[in-house]
Amino acid sequence: MTLPRSTSRRRALSTLARATSITLTLATSMQIFAAGPEGNPSDLALRGVFEARERDWRNGAVVYQVLVDRFAPSARLEHKRDLYPAPKRLRRWDEVPRAGQYLPDQRLWSHEIEFWGGDLRSVAARLDHVRTLGADVLYLNPIHHAYTNHKYDALDYLSISPEFGTRDDLKALAADVHRRGMRLVLDGVFNHMGRNAPVFRRAEADPCSPERQWFDFAPQYPGGARTWWNAENLPELNLENPAVRAHIYGAPDSVVRSYLREGIDGWRLDVAFDIGFAFLDELTRAAHAEKPGSLVVGEIANYPRDWFPAVDGIMHFTLRHLMLRTAAARLEPAHAARLIGQLVSDAGIEPMLKSWLYLDNHDTPRLATVLPDVRQRRLAQVLQFTLPGSPNLYYGSELGMTGGDDPEMRAPMRWDLVRDDQPDLAYTRRLVALHQHHRALKVGNFRLLQAQHLIAFERSTDRAADTVLVLLNTSDAPVRETLLWPNSKVMDGTRLRDLLGSTEPIAERVMSALLEVTVPARSAMLLAPVTTPVGGYNNYKRVQ
Repeated sequence: MTLPRSTSRRRALSTLARATSITLTLATSMQIFAAGPEGNPSDLALRGVFEARERDWRNGAVVYQVLVDRFAPSARLEHKRDLYPAPKRLRRWDEVPRAGQYLPDQRLWSHEIEFWGGDLRSVAARLDHVRTLGADVLYLNPIHHAYTNHKYDALDYLSISPEFGTRDDLKALAADVHRRGMRLVLDGVFNHMGRNAPVFRRAEADPCSPERQWFDFAPQYPGGARTWWNAENLPELNLENPAVRAHIYGAPDSVVRSYLREGIDGWRLDVAFDIGFAFLDELTRAAHAEKPGSLVVGEIANYPRDWFPAVDGIMHFTLRHLMLRTAAARLEPAHAARLIGQLVSDAGIEPMLKSWLYLDNHDTPRLATVLPDVRQRRLAQVLQFTLPGSPNLYYGSELGMTGGDDPEMRAPMRWDLVRDDQPDLAYTRRLVALHQHHRALKVGNFRLLQAQHLIAFERSTDRAADTVLVLLNTSDAPVRETLLWPNSKVMDGTRLRDLLGSTEPIAERVMSALLEVTVPARSAMLLAPVTTPVGGYNNYKRVQ
């Protein structure tokens, strides 16, 4: 049958269009693959993901935590002794905090009002140590005006505790931090205040005061008001009250917004699990609106999965316990790996990269006390710097400082230990450098490998050369094991080097995606593929 002329023309045009489309597609493909190893379509799709992660300072940042009172002695201590009136006590820098006695009239413990004299200016004077260590973020425990040394009992959020300085001192510190290429994060204690806070005193004295609704007063509470964990010195804020939320984060001159506007870069939120999902979400949105790209990290002791995106990241309690128990060989390796893998999978890689991985802090015994065996301690640190997240270093722990329960873990900084030959400092610097300089460790994806007697996981990006295979042997004997390495871009015959060992390749090679490797007792290996040519031949010539 002969088609009408118009139909034939339409078909001819359609055929031409299809041919043109195919030609263009082929030409585009030729251009892509002509570009060399970067032309792998899957790599091109991934490249933007990793470049975006690298541009976001919050991902994989190394965080250095400081208690202002205990980090460095003030150069003007003689001029501010009147800021520590009795019953407060000013201690010598070489004294170690000890548990005191309960003071009923103060409704707190005597060691909570013992001071060592640090301030914001003395922190600024020691920033070179933080930067030399390789940290990206300086995180300060609370600095709001408060009665105690720890400042978790705020009297006024909008002013700085006089022992520490002023808001101008904070602005100057932020400027110093930024000049060194770092960021500044403050501790926000917004679930509760101190009992001596003027707003609480007014509310307590006048049942008709509008501020009465800032707190929950009722006869069933010890002391007459709801307090955090029944600590009478810490009355909880009534966050259900819009006026309270406006003061904390809602209004333009609120606490969260005003400090961000004056130079800080983010907030760590104390007991964020008590603030709740809805209010955390509101606070985080307010912070991002005030300063796009700012960081909100929540202290979340619960399972982390459902707390995102109410916060950008969390202080990872669960992972801390797993890292310590794994390093101490209290968990079978295969079981430990499965638990870690589930945590990462459930949380998601993006929130994990912004979450702080800590081994100790102001609320826990120090790492060297928890793991006195240096080999176990090193294993825990390897996990801290290779799992997805932002390693959080507690001041002085990079020096091997010890300290038990509160207040011993809050001892003044041991500046006498800051030496290049100090072994704990040298090892920490090495791990920080590896984390900072290896793209996969900082912003890479995570994949668990199947192993019986080792902890084995991979960090990877869009580039094969970035890949790092992390192996931990927590037992008292060497382990030799065959691993399946399910990475299609790790080429057959690939040589490997151990980033924690010699610069020379190790004896074992990857053969058909299998790796047979021996890991010494209580040690770790960070294996990276050698992608440079050997004798003029490069098996990675077409693989990025």
